[in-house]
Amino acid sequence: MLSHFQQALDKRKEEGILRILKPPKKGVDFYSNDYLGFARNRELQDLLLMKIIENPEILSGSTGSRLISGNSMIVTEIEAFIAKEHQYESALLFPSGYNANLALFSTLPSRHDTIIVDEFIHRSVHDACAMSHAKKIKFRHNDPESLENVLKRQKRNCYIAVESLYSMDGDGAPLDEICELAEKYSAYLIVDEAHAFGVFGKGLVNQNQLQNRVFATVITYGKALGMHGAAILSSELIKSYLINFASPFIYTTSSPDFHGISIKTGYDFLALNQKISMHLQNNIKIFRNQNLMSLSSGNSPVQAVLMPDNERLRKIQQTLFENGLISYAVYSPTVKKGTERLRICLHSFNTEEEITKLTDTIKEFI
Repeated sequence: MLSHFQQALDKRKEEGILRILKPPKKGVDFYSNDYLGFARNRELQDLLLMKIIENPEILSGSTGSRLISGNSMIVTEIEAFIAKEHQYESALLFPSGYNANLALFSTLPSRHDTIIVDEFIHRSVHDACAMSHAKKIKFRHNDPESLENVLKRQKRNCYIAVESLYSMDGDGAPLDEICELAEKYSAYLIVDEAHAFGVFGKGLVNQNQLQNRVFATVITYGKALGMHGAAILSSELIKSYLINFASPFIYTTSSPDFHGISIKTGYDFLALNQKISMHLQNNIKIFRNQNLMSLSSGNSPVQAVLMPDNERLRKIQQTLFENGLISYAVYSPTVKKGTERLRICLHSFNTEEEITKLTDTIKEFI
């Protein structure tokens, strides 16, 4: 009765794309989302340890969802702090960015609405759309003209879903143009800042002062901040609506207070260590100066090098690993067939010697 499960797994194994859980690899990190090195920063770890020593009870479980026994004044105050930092009316914390996107797009659009998504939007948004009764339409990646062609045909409320910085291609969205289209067609724009927050201060929405033009922003803390969780930034009205109608919020046991305190500590540490972001940008310049063809923006910590041959991609990743360099190869179906790539993540802690060793090795296969 279970043979079809095994057949599906066998097929993936034959194609060389079977996913398995592996222990952490040892070597130079060019594959994690720890862009600023906060997840390994001893000074930040010591600050968090002091918080625990002073208040050991923050490690205990919350005992229930926030609507029953799991709410606390600590989390409420931290949400107010986050909202103020980003210049939004409100913030609502979630255990992950996936959970936050699931809440937004499965709850806000009704069966009479349309969700218009960039074709490269994160899988969490697609999964949320499947939970929603709304109609979903894709537009060409980062193409305002394609977006407008979709918008002008709609006769219902529209929600537009984009990322400010895309995780697979490492390119930024034309946020100003998309904001203009959202305003022109009275659409609700939602921006996922997962890979931009921390790398570009408090994110590109904040950096470009687009808060009054972006309906909701998702900030995640498991990447540049080196923590965990996410926040939805929007109005008090939308926060209240999500608290009342979003199943991923209502039926999830809330995180312990340490979750919120670690996020607040991360914000404070980020504000005091802006030079770390500057060092990251310097490392990105070093990589870009090696003249490798990349799909990505010039200031992005994610640099995608196309390698549309699975065998060659597999071989280059293995060669890098044998040289002590850990990268991430992205095969189809995670990306479209023919767009397989080496996804390189640059960090503030990478050295110039490590970056040139990486690029020199890649060049041998091009």
